[in-house]
Amino acid sequence: MIGEDAGFIRAVRVAGPGRELLPTDEPVDLVLVDGVIADIAPTGNLRPTGFVVEGEGGWLLPGLWDHHVHVLQWALAADRVPLGEVASAHDAAAVMALAPVSDGRRIGSGFRDGLWPDEPTLELLDATTGEVPTYLINADVHSVWLNTAAFHREGFTPVASGMLVEEDAFEISRRLNAVAPDVADDAVERMAHAAAARGLVGLVDLDMTWNDEPWQRRAARGFDALRVSYGTYPQHLDRAIAEGLRTGDRVRGGRSDLIRVGPLKAITDGSLGTRTAACAHPYPGDPGNRGLLTVAPDDLVEMMTRATAAGLECAIHAIGDVANSHALDAYAVTGAVGTIEHAQLVAHADIPRFARLGVTASVQPEHALDDRDMTDAIWAGQSAQPYPLRALADSGANLRFGSDAPVAPLDPWAAMASAVFRTRDGREPWQAHQRVEIGTAIAASTAGGSTAPAEIAPGAVADLVIVGADPLSADERALRSMPVRTTLLAGRVTHGV
Repeated sequence: MIGEDAGFIRAVRVAGPGRELLPTDEPVDLVLVDGVIADIAPTGNLRPTGFVVEGEGGWLLPGLWDHHVHVLQWALAADRVPLGEVASAHDAAAVMALAPVSDGRRIGSGFRDGLWPDEPTLELLDATTGEVPTYLINADVHSVWLNTAAFHREGFTPVASGMLVEEDAFEISRRLNAVAPDVADDAVERMAHAAAARGLVGLVDLDMTWNDEPWQRRAARGFDALRVSYGTYPQHLDRAIAEGLRTGDRVRGGRSDLIRVGPLKAITDGSLGTRTAACAHPYPGDPGNRGLLTVAPDDLVEMMTRATAAGLECAIHAIGDVANSHALDAYAVTGAVGTIEHAQLVAHADIPRFARLGVTASVQPEHALDDRDMTDAIWAGQSAQPYPLRALADSGANLRFGSDAPVAPLDPWAAMASAVFRTRDGREPWQAHQRVEIGTAIAASTAGGSTAPAEIAPGAVADLVIVGADPLSADERALRSMPVRTTLLAGRVTHGV
């Protein structure tokens, strides 16, 4: 393991930001001192210092980030019944009838009912699952399908659809995620090491809870696999201000600077899959439904003003075009610093406003392909641009990529492949005019994003990843299956040798 004082990386080809600063495309060596890149030179021109990582001609990039993760929910998803491939409500109910029971419950996750031929109902789920409380979490997390036993266990009045949406659904997820601290922290440790194995050095944790407490606990426990920036939700804003949380501060009690306070996260509308994203035009077959705003515009301005005055950046969930317009308006009025999370449907006139206002578009490219059929069907009548990655990049906006795990798996290479090729599984590219270049995708997958990426240069923090193929020339399948050889966090190996 490389210590924090000195190390050496031999014979790597630089493929990410910083490559343009080097005089050669041939392999180079790097000297690392105190977790920082001290020198770079053609292979054989520097004296090895400390522990040596043999690059063997692999390709070197800045360490990768996932800018939107629900950490504990993703960590626990491994123990829940996967429902991503079920094709109907009937099939989902049948799968859950055979699901294992844990803590007196059955829990499944990842279903997408937007294109199902039949409707989820309480009666259907009761018929297959009986008296065992059963929960099916939508892939978008904005709805949960429960049977009668689950409604009774949670103290909710059963509804004919069996479906709870938005804040009620979030409350159910919070309860399902409320496992014992040691169980939670063990799951998060496993998740973090799996992430490092895909080249990740950092993530933004937006779990829908008071995140300061569990991250204090994990820091005291010695968590050191990733950098973490954790969010705070509006229901805890008063507490965050009272306790002096400021974006960028080290978590209280932390032994290192790896875990830091992140933004205020506010969810201002619903989702495409639940048909609650706030849009300019109605949803098909439901002329009264244009989605919903879960935070009124004036309340959003007041909330962001208070957060900004207290030193907190903002991360504003906006999926529909109406929600994006209101979020941009709030940034303009408040002068807040931060992101719009998702930006899945954006009015053409609003696209250049991201760059003008300095608002980062924190986007999840895999969602474009997960939702392509649903978007074409459910948003066919919308006039705004769905998943406008290239348009945002061309306008000068900063892009940061993420997964929204568990909505999509935590894998930065999948996100990059979806952004660059807008396809998978051999299908034709979807909305091909919104593809971005691989260089943009790599930059958007680093700490700073596409316009301010982490770089491989002397003086830069040695958060690095060595891969076994050239990402600049990889096709879609090769990019998704990119072999990660070594991941380093401030010069310390977190995956590999």
